[in-house]
Amino acid sequence: MKFLSVPFALLLVLAAWSFGFEPAWLQQRQLTLESPNWQGPALSIAVASDFHVGAPHAGLPMVRRVVAGINAAQPDLILLPGDFVIQGILGGEPVLPEAIAEELRALKAPLGVYATLGNHDWWFDGERVRQALEKVGIKVIENGAVPLVTPQGKLWLAGIGDDMTNHAQPDKAFAGVPADARLIVMMHDPANASSLPRQTAVAFAGHTHGGQIRLPFVGALITPGRAPRQHAYGWIPEVPAPTWVTAGIGTSILPVRFNCPPEYVILHLSGKEKA
Repeated sequence: MKFLSVPFALLLVLAAWSFGFEPAWLQQRQLTLESPNWQGPALSIAVASDFHVGAPHAGLPMVRRVVAGINAAQPDLILLPGDFVIQGILGGEPVLPEAIAEELRALKAPLGVYATLGNHDWWFDGERVRQALEKVGIKVIENGAVPLVTPQGKLWLAGIGDDMTNHAQPDKAFAGVPADARLIVMMHDPANASSLPRQTAVAFAGHTHGGQIRLPFVGALITPGRAPRQHAYGWIPEVPAPTWVTAGIGTSILPVRFNCPPEYVILHLSGKEKA
């Protein structure tokens, strides 16, 4: 009996950690990137994806923690790559997009705050989520690009629509971007990372939550959508430009995380001297 009780106790500890502690353990992920496609002074970019507000441990208080942490970092640009709301998560309590947007209103950055919509936003009501965000000054970019004015000239920011709900149109997103432009890209789903122009200095995606459960030496057990499992988290391989897939803030289906805590990202982008 004692022999049997050890693995049982271990399972209880792992379950308590994965459901009760790690989903509430918010991390600030600091990254640096030297890009040959970047000219000018270094730029700091904050990225917070997959809030899934209303999931266990990811209510409005979690949003306030993220907002406070990002504002304290004083980034130049803030990106929010979608999935603000929830559907059908065990133990979840849905929160309306208007209430979520009111908390996000406090985000401040010199170059602005921008978002794309995720699959859960579209399943809820994509237009309503868009209107809630734009009412508080957060510009939603869906399959388009906007020029941002900097002392060094225009910086282009492109947003690709959600892949899972068939809103992704990468060609449309990049159609108006000059071939020699400095370019940053955000997308909800890394499934479209293969469509990035090679001039892209850096791109960001969410959607996967890092897999929520990441086993040592194995990685994510499940990746939703078309992206390969190797693209579930971090700097992903075999794409045209550096692309970070973030683990995001909330959870979906089950409120569980293991070896994959919630995170928001502060990336410091600088140029790389060419040989």
